[in-house]
Amino acid sequence: MCVCVCLQPNMDHFMEQALEQARKAEQLKEVPVGCVFVYRGEIIANGCNLVNETKNATRHVEFICIDQVLEYCKSRSLKHEDVFREVTVVVTVEPYIMCAAALIELNVREVIYGCENDRFGGCTVLDVPGLLKTSIPIRGGVRADEAMELLKEFYKGENPSAPVPKVKR
Repeated sequence: MCVCVCLQPNMDHFMEQALEQARKAEQLKEVPVGCVFVYRGEIIANGCNLVNETKNATRHVEFICIDQVLEYCKSRSLKHEDVFREVTVVVTVEPYIMCAAALIELNVREVIYGCENDRFGGCTVLDVPGLLKTSIPIRGGVRADEAMELLKEFYKGENPSAPVPKVKR
């Protein structure tokens, strides 16, 4: 179940870091979504979408951060299952359906997001937590206006990697 929530004061810092990553994405001409993975009060993974840069549709920021956590665990000889169980995901936009499913399957502690994703959201469009029968808290509405403003600015321009639309005759 997904709900709107006010962010705990100590988490505001982490959402600011996620928003900073989203601004980096915008500079890279990527959809401006940023994310941080917080483990025991420390950011162990961060990033932004790299779909256009890599020409790889799976390079959503959540997957980039998942890869970073796996490296973090490997370099410290930690079991990734144990680490993910303690990770709070802070992301500027509601995770896509595939990203929400991946985070749930990894059994993260919780997901906190900014604005809703009314086209592909893993809560708004499809109740992924309900389908996967999880009790992992997924909460949105945190600094949603700032996250939405970044998206609006991006979509005012053109996505350089978007296919050329076919014109009907």
